[in-house]
Amino acid sequence: MTRIVSRAVILAAGNGDRFLNPTHDSKLLQPLLGRAILLRTLEAAHEAGIRTATIVVGYQAERVRALAETGAPPGMTLEFAVNPEWRLENGVSALAARDLVGQNRFALLMGDHVFEPPVLQRMLHLDVAPDESLLAVDARPVTREQADEATKVRRSGGRIVAIGKDLADYDALDTGVFVFSPILFEALEAARALGDTTLSGGVRQLARRGLIRGVEIGNATWCDIDTLSDLAAAESALGAPSA
Repeated sequence: MTRIVSRAVILAAGNGDRFLNPTHDSKLLQPLLGRAILLRTLEAAHEAGIRTATIVVGYQAERVRALAETGAPPGMTLEFAVNPEWRLENGVSALAARDLVGQNRFALLMGDHVFEPPVLQRMLHLDVAPDESLLAVDARPVTREQADEATKVRRSGGRIVAIGKDLADYDALDTGVFVFSPILFEALEAARALGDTTLSGGVRQLARRGLIRGVEIGNATWCDIDTLSDLAAAESALGAPSA
């Protein structure tokens, strides 16, 4: 019987050093079409079926926490994990949620990625093996510029066999929407022992064991907001009114 996932870990600890707004505030506080980016992520997760969100904070932790507590969807339970090493890569932030997640399957989302709720909703209900994890991937053709900015994946028989920003041979993009077995934390520790503190490093460990599968998003919209230009593109993609 399929066990539906209802918890998400949301990575919200980084300082967004490429998001060059004059105030140097966390980009997760930045409005996107009138709604803070982090709140859009929480709302999409809630609409998909997430009822408990474990938010990993670091940079401007109190401001990020206050935003979530005042603006999260009604009925969503919030937990917070602090990553004091937020200057390191995002795999360290994921590890900070380990004690709160325990042995439960969970979604993992980037606080600065905007996505359509049905993408995650479908993943939360998929019947998978206990140790198997899922990554939503975009297999549509992209420009060289888009590919250069993205984390890329290569699949074989539906399973992800390689992942990385510098991957030359790839067939889809990583959208940053995951559903993980708790075995991820062991994989992240193994990657860190090899000097790799990225989330992708942990995913590579899972891929070597055949434990992560790609789920195509079809024509769904998603946006990774790293820069002010990305924010403008997201507003355009999500239907900002013309000036």
